[in-house]
Amino acid sequence: MQLAETTTVAEMAASSLDAVRIFEKYGIDYCCGGKRPLSEVCAEKGQDLAAITRELESVLGTPAPVEQDWQTAPLKDLAAHIVGTHHGYLRREFPAIQQRLDKVFRVYNQRYGPTLIGLPEAFAGLRAEMETHSIKEETVIFPAIVACEEAAQSGSPLPAASFQLVADSIRLLETEHESAGQALAQIRQITADFHLPDYACTTYRALMAGLQGLEQDLHLHIHLENNILFPRAGKLAVAAR
Repeated sequence: MQLAETTTVAEMAASSLDAVRIFEKYGIDYCCGGKRPLSEVCAEKGQDLAAITRELESVLGTPAPVEQDWQTAPLKDLAAHIVGTHHGYLRREFPAIQQRLDKVFRVYNQRYGPTLIGLPEAFAGLRAEMETHSIKEETVIFPAIVACEEAAQSGSPLPAASFQLVADSIRLLETEHESAGQALAQIRQITADFHLPDYACTTYRALMAGLQGLEQDLHLHIHLENNILFPRAGKLAVAAR
């Protein structure tokens, strides 16, 4: 991939998982806020554009490792990957993080004074939104996208209901992703970038590790939808009109 001044962070992330890792290294939002040029993002965050560009060029100019190319894979497979990998991650990790958070918040506020104020509310809001969001995708949106793809592949007329559902839903889902991104940013702020105080116990450390892992997985999850699945589904629906 050739980098240009107008190439967005999202476009680079969509073309390479290595680029995603670089963005995560520098705390650059490649999912919800990824539709901006790298120069603009670096200027806003006070980061070294030249240095980051060199790192990106070193991975974007080399053949990709053997990984699934979600830009060309069937949308059915991409949707199944999101459900199995990322929705599965949320179902597994949300209860575990909640259990740690309940214990840490109760004990540390009693023992050390105000600790992680606002975190239970921020986490609860994120969890409720993403659990509802995932069910909506699995039961309604993803099946509609698959129906559109199957119709296009068979040369059949695009199901009107599926087309309208895909067209109407993409922006709503992206808005919900933006809300999730804001919640993740709030959690990072409350935890001071997942800081571990000297007196942090094993549960506290596990809580911070879990929240950081949740952030990383959700960023990749949202990236796959915002930057790959939704644009491809949108083009499919428009082409079949």
